[in-house]
Amino acid sequence: MKNGSIFRRLAAVSAALALAGMAGTTTAASASGTLPRSQPTVTLTLWQNYGTEANATATDNLVKAFEASHPSIKINVVAQPASNYFSLLQAAAISHTGPDLAVMWTGLYTLQYKSYLQNLASYVPRSDLARMEGLRWTAPGFNTAAGTYVIPLEDQFYIGFYNKALFAKAHVSQVPQNWSQLYQDCAKFKAAGITCLYYGAGSQNLGAEFYPYYDLSYLMIGALSLPQWEGLYNGKIPWTSPVVVNQLAKWQKLYSDGYTNRNVITSIGSLNAFEHGKAAMLIKGNWDLAQLYGAMGKNLGTFVPPFTTTKMRGVVQFPGDGYSMTTYSQHKAQAAEFLQFLTTPQAGRIVAASGLIPDVRGVSTPNPVSQQMLAFSAVDHMTKYPMLDNVTQVGVVNAGSKVLPQLLAGQVTPKAAAAQLEQAWKQLPAGQRGKTWASYSAG
Repeated sequence: MKNGSIFRRLAAVSAALALAGMAGTTTAASASGTLPRSQPTVTLTLWQNYGTEANATATDNLVKAFEASHPSIKINVVAQPASNYFSLLQAAAISHTGPDLAVMWTGLYTLQYKSYLQNLASYVPRSDLARMEGLRWTAPGFNTAAGTYVIPLEDQFYIGFYNKALFAKAHVSQVPQNWSQLYQDCAKFKAAGITCLYYGAGSQNLGAEFYPYYDLSYLMIGALSLPQWEGLYNGKIPWTSPVVVNQLAKWQKLYSDGYTNRNVITSIGSLNAFEHGKAAMLIKGNWDLAQLYGAMGKNLGTFVPPFTTTKMRGVVQFPGDGYSMTTYSQHKAQAAEFLQFLTTPQAGRIVAASGLIPDVRGVSTPNPVSQQMLAFSAVDHMTKYPMLDNVTQVGVVNAGSKVLPQLLAGQVTPKAAAAQLEQAWKQLPAGQRGKTWASYSAG
């Protein structure tokens, strides 16, 4: 009796589908009890700008796992050049020819490009969003009650790495804690024939020269409290202020005293040089940890760059990027399924296995160097700072990317470099110089 009832219901379903003319659906169930086949495959496009970083590996692994559990959804991952990624993304948005999903930097970058980023409030359940750290920096006006534009990929650090063997060789017993100790230790490394700090373009290839905002973030942590950072944004603290210029001068002194590699402008292999023992210290992002730890193992350590006259007050720990859905995507329901998947513990474990620190609450990292990074705030109680380039206007960031490498190499003076940053700030539209970060607009 039950079987006959099931067959009649299946036959009714078949008739309804046929009458509706649903092209592309599967043949209705027959009297043998065969169930309908799955819906046609939907293909999404995802753009990323990760270069050879571990983030690229994590992206590929996340997509594979998602596709395995969602056989009707395929994701085509497209690697775009990092140097002009946002220009490409913006141009594609204007013509509606861009991706369904895109890597997006958080902070002011998110607000800068929000016109073509879908607010995810009605697409990803609030209970899933609650598992993610740092969503403030992905929200409209940095207010999480208003939704979010980005699901973060990882908990990121701008951070220092050091070679324990070279420290021992130069008889340096611990990492430096301030400018004075840094200069003293660099002098010891130089006497031992060891480059103290190495600079050069890295794995993401954001430009032809090294990316200076790893260092500049710590230069400003060493000089300003977190609330004061907003003064750099709104003009209360000019880029030409003595506190900024003084920090830039101390940084340039590392080069002029011979404590860095001489080819800071032209070097393109900083990770390779460091992991092969050509320098004692390197300042990068934790996304390079997988490569460095794979090459150096227990010989690799991490430290907070000590760009201060007293004691470092903070560490850069921030959900610096993640994935967004475009407003013009033709497959928003399927794109939202991928974004929701990113909030799960399974996705967090995939991120951890790729050598990154998961942003999903409750999912840990097995890497001891990553654990040491997390301890800077959790154990040492350092204040968590955002990445300076994520909370500084894009126009100023672009100006700094050009002039700051020249500054370190002694090609411009600290005052001249600061003046270029200040000029870039003055040229911003009024809507990008509001009283608070939350008031930022692209107008």
